[in-house]
Amino acid sequence: MLTPSMEDYLETIYELMKEKGYARVSDIATILAVQPSSVTKMIQKLDEKNFVTYEKYRGLVLTPEGEELGRTMKQRHRMLEEFLRLLGVSEPTIRKDVEGIEHHVSPSTMRSLHSLVLFFEEHPEYRRAFEQFRDRRLQPVDE
Repeated sequence: MLTPSMEDYLETIYELMKEKGYARVSDIATILAVQPSSVTKMIQKLDEKNFVTYEKYRGLVLTPEGEELGRTMKQRHRMLEEFLRLLGVSEPTIRKDVEGIEHHVSPSTMRSLHSLVLFFEEHPEYRRAFEQFRDRRLQPVDE
């Protein structure tokens, strides 16, 4: 079982590997705003669980299982962002809310949210109708 913190690390390592081709402790520490010693401890835990291969002073790579989990975490993150955008949530709130909820949504709920997002992507006319409905409902009522 992964902790939310482990998920964050795997997602970050995955992003760095895709962007740069490697992930360094210092880069992970900067992105997650933690001390390098904390990163090293977590990397050792992830290594014990066979999600990364870590060699002191040489760096780390994701195992196939770690890469799959990192990709899943990234996809979940992106999908939640898109869902909240669909609802009309502001970008600063999206960033905050996704971090708050991404570790607490069940796989079945994620599949349902993903289906809804895909539905609106495939049927832009319904998305526009929803957005118009949402915008009318959010406007203050004349007194």
